[in-house]
Amino acid sequence: MTGKFHNDRGPITRSPKCVRFVELSGGAMSALLDGDLPEAGRVAGVSLTEHFVTDAARWLWRFRLDQMAADPGRAQWMVRQAVVGDRGLVVGHAGFHGPPDEVGMVEVGYFIAPDFRRRGYARSTLIELLRRAAAEPTVTTVRAAISPDNVASLATIAGLGFVEVGEQWDEVDGREVVFEVPARRVPPD
Repeated sequence: MTGKFHNDRGPITRSPKCVRFVELSGGAMSALLDGDLPEAGRVAGVSLTEHFVTDAARWLWRFRLDQMAADPGRAQWMVRQAVVGDRGLVVGHAGFHGPPDEVGMVEVGYFIAPDFRRRGYARSTLIELLRRAAAEPTVTTVRAAISPDNVASLATIAGLGFVEVGEQWDEVDGREVVFEVPARRVPPD
């Protein structure tokens, strides 16, 4: 699925910052794993920055490729580039950790490159993810798991209806506070 997230009713409305999602395919992720930004950008259809080939990003691409190899249907829920403007400026990436689980829960994940932080892109990206979840009949709950020290992400979810429901331990990120919001609660622009 290339371009914006779609559902049976067509494209999902954009937020005020006009963040749109462009698929980050397995081919693009493989090129990123090889450190080949030009090839990854060619496959993706937009220019990618060095933030897509950091050690942390490479870990994510390997992890997502392994998930997609195990279950190709997961790909439509995975990583997308967060793109703004007519020139296709890539400000980060976002998606879900996978398709809805047996109770209809999806977990969001998003990254905004440091050069684009504190400009509203994270919030706009999260709003687009919430709209995507709301458009899927099988999704009932959206989860965000955030390190208690990640002040920026905690501020990003503030005012969007998320409620703290517990904690979890993540092998990569350590202690995380878990927040959830009903999927049908789409935030205003």
